[in-house]
Amino acid sequence: MKKLLLFALGLGLTIQTGWTQTGSIKKSPMLSEGTPQSVGISAERLKKLDAMLEESVNNGEIPGLVALVARNGKIVYHAAKGFADVEGGKKMSQDAIFRIASQTKAITSTAVMMLWEEGRFRLDDPISKWIPEFKNPQVIRNFRYADTSYTTVPADKEITIRHLLTHTSGLGYGVIDGDERIRMIYQKAGIVDLYTTENISIEENIKKLAKLPLHHSPGEKYTYSEGLDVLGYFVEIISGMPFDQFLRKRLFDPLGMNDTWFYLPDAKANRLVKVQRKVDGQWENFPVTFYDPQYPITGNKRFFSGGAGLSSTAKDYATFLQMYLNGGELNGVRILSRSTVETIMKNQVGDLWSGAKHYGLAFGVVTEAGVAEGGIGSEGTFDWGGYFNTQYFADPQEKVIGILLKQTSQTSGDQTGWRFRQMVFTLLDD
Repeated sequence: MKKLLLFALGLGLTIQTGWTQTGSIKKSPMLSEGTPQSVGISAERLKKLDAMLEESVNNGEIPGLVALVARNGKIVYHAAKGFADVEGGKKMSQDAIFRIASQTKAITSTAVMMLWEEGRFRLDDPISKWIPEFKNPQVIRNFRYADTSYTTVPADKEITIRHLLTHTSGLGYGVIDGDERIRMIYQKAGIVDLYTTENISIEENIKKLAKLPLHHSPGEKYTYSEGLDVLGYFVEIISGMPFDQFLRKRLFDPLGMNDTWFYLPDAKANRLVKVQRKVDGQWENFPVTFYDPQYPITGNKRFFSGGAGLSSTAKDYATFLQMYLNGGELNGVRILSRSTVETIMKNQVGDLWSGAKHYGLAFGVVTEAGVAEGGIGSEGTFDWGGYFNTQYFADPQEKVIGILLKQTSQTSGDQTGWRFRQMVFTLLDD
């Protein structure tokens, strides 16, 4: 009996140890501040970029922002401008926390690939192997607007993990979907697309989603979807941990991303930037619509959206991107192997995307054609953005990171996204 108990304890210790991140012989330092000149950045041109952002706030394009530029692991620009809450008179700060929405997708993809590296599954395995509700998917055929009834035909293949990572599964995106029929079907089924304070789990949401019709057969087209939300639940199944705990223990804590959360601790809640919109020329706080702007500080705090649920700071997200620029490692902690990072950045959807970028595993990646277009970085620069007007990019060749965080909705006229990116790449002085 004693031997059996010791064996069980030893097995438990082995399993627990298996959940810790591995060390690395490569010990890239954490992000730290540096002078522009020390990493080949023009201080004079950096002033022009700063002036552009200042003017954009002053002329009312945006209420406030936090911008960050880093090169070779050194932060050379980190500025806060304008207001985090115009109505409340609260100024923006460098450590302001923003709802990063779809920038969550890259983090969820990273979690999936961390488990993939452990040999838990193959990318082309069907998701129904773990979530049986996805077995025998159906594609929408006819739709009746009067009562939202519909007919379907069988899809020609199963949805795979790769399909979910690349938005080629055929799933839709509810309220923001481009097909009115899908929007109506998702609404009737009670699918949660974005921030919610309701008492619902991702398991409940995904199991309802699995029963709904697809836009098209898996792999047929690129259709922006809730695929990464499905994969958040998938991570829970594979790891045996709630998704938020997995990210905290396996990714955020090892990287020192202490300000990245699904739901903010009380001590951090006052740093959350208000979602704002302009009405009659004045900035005001956004009301409750299909999402609740009080997320992520109120509610039941059970819904961990892998597609859009996280909030973070510019410094935290830059840390995440620096890990990628280092080939999957930071501060001696190996998150992903260099070869896995290379796989993530490869074209995963063929000619379903074309032009300035191809699509990897939850990243847009600049192509040779994109370099010729100009202003978006070297070939291989990866990027994405978020629903509430946040943007990021990282250039592996130039070792440059650019992050621009804002928090607006239903506004137009903001040109800072493309101007910031274009001007960052004019800063290189070596």
